[in-house]
Amino acid sequence: MRVSLLQQQLVALKTEHRDLDAAVEVLLEHRPYDSLKLQRLKKRKLILKDQIAALEDQLYPDIIA
Repeated sequence: MRVSLLQQQLVALKTEHRDLDAAVEVLLEHRPYDSLKLQRLKKRKLILKDQIAALEDQLYPDIIA
């Protein structure tokens, strides 16, 4: 995969993660909130976090001297 494509995917994943942060905040502000929906949003955020970390590892590998 080309680096620019990986960078585009990384930006898209980070944007979705940020949007989910906002959605969680809004959901928590309106009580009572749907706990199942909150759980699903948080699970999706964790999946995105793992995908972001994997892409960052591909783009910026650790170089051990």
